[in-house]
Amino acid sequence: MVVTPPPGSTIAAPGCGATPVYRGGVPAWLITAGGALGLTDLPYVIARPPLAGGYVFGFPLRAGHPDNPTNKILWAMALPRNGSKLVINAHPLGASSPVLTEALPDNSRPGEIYPDIFDVPSAGCWQVALDWTGHHVVLELDYA
Repeated sequence: MVVTPPPGSTIAAPGCGATPVYRGGVPAWLITAGGALGLTDLPYVIARPPLAGGYVFGFPLRAGHPDNPTNKILWAMALPRNGSKLVINAHPLGASSPVLTEALPDNSRPGEIYPDIFDVPSAGCWQVALDWTGHHVVLELDYA
């Protein structure tokens, strides 16, 4: 799958699957969804379809060790949360297990955000599905 980077962005890391990590040129919808918090200098990812993205505070993401830096991701939704929790299901790309599941409450402001620390037990490419208010998107995250 060929991914077209957002205008003005550069690829910070090729990522894995179909999800590169970008810097700069943050799409307007992602800035708005993030509550205009001024996060334009952080690396970010965009889901498919582009209805959600994540600002990656702990870049590069690291797997499975308690001494690793925090894998903080601020999920930002292009469509309203309408009080819905965000359900996250993840598994290694190309494998059906292990499966990680999280449910995050709609209790953060400003914008349409869900702060998260998303840790995985093993390195590699993890496919992540995000579901909220009847919406479903997918992306892949690379963990070292």
